[in-house]
Amino acid sequence: MSSGAAQRLHTLQRHVGSREGRGMEPGRSPLTTHVLDTASGLPAQGLYLRLSRLEDCGQQWTELKKSCTDRDGRCPGLLPPGQMKAGTYKLSFDTEGYWQKRGQESFYPYVEVVFTITNETHKFHVPLLLSPWSYTTYRGS
Repeated sequence: MSSGAAQRLHTLQRHVGSREGRGMEPGRSPLTTHVLDTASGLPAQGLYLRLSRLEDCGQQWTELKKSCTDRDGRCPGLLPPGQMKAGTYKLSFDTEGYWQKRGQESFYPYVEVVFTITNETHKFHVPLLLSPWSYTTYRGS
């Protein structure tokens, strides 16, 4: 394996296995996300996203926050402590813009991850593994 490929593999393994931000420490956002570019094996830095909550008896999305992933592919402070409430939320990721900045064609112009929070005292982590032709998400810890 080339040294570049080995470095990307090590970085990906380190990020997927990271224990950073687990638990509900005071002052920490109860909702976090982490985006990894699986095509390069590196964090997806500079990916724009929006957080919304379904309001009006399930009829309208209300945008809560616009943000951008940091150099580690994370988006700290998505939802300030105490502002999470039970309901349906959506993270919208601008994948087309991310791939265009890299000169890469892609299949999905955006990815929307819709999830339900039933207990606002828990911490929720929504990872996104991203390539130009596919994506995977799951409820992390």
